[in-house]
Amino acid sequence: MGSTKAEWPFSEKEANDSTGFLIWQITTLWQRAIARQLKPYGLTQVQFVLLAGLLWLSAREKHVTQVMLAHHSKLDVMMTSQVLRALEVRGLLLRRSHPTDTRAKILELTQTGRDVTVAALPVVEDVDDTFFGEKGEGRKALNRELLRLITKA
Repeated sequence: MGSTKAEWPFSEKEANDSTGFLIWQITTLWQRAIARQLKPYGLTQVQFVLLAGLLWLSAREKHVTQVMLAHHSKLDVMMTSQVLRALEVRGLLLRRSHPTDTRAKILELTQTGRDVTVAALPVVEDVDDTFFGEKGEGRKALNRELLRLITKA
């Protein structure tokens, strides 16, 4: 069934001219590659991102809260809380009451959580290097553009 130009609802003539569609495709392919590599660790990508984010923030902050981690990861606060509960049940982290803010939960990796995260980090970084290219000027330029888009959002 043919379509005339007047009936064509898309702004692009070719799907590969759509930036959003290309980002969707590359994200999907990258997430599949990450998921395959995280499977032996029993982690989803979201779980890994939260554990790695907690490891990162813990090196810089005295207290890391669920909200801080959600903002750092650009994840929904409620979803973050649910995933953290599951990680707590698995013994990968602890959630404790904040000493001054009764609404906040302080997060801490357990030794097991730290070990799993540290073991999975190079595997995930290898996927990034394979997918996005070795670290260098091209990758730095890509990261600058991605940061520009994140900051704009």
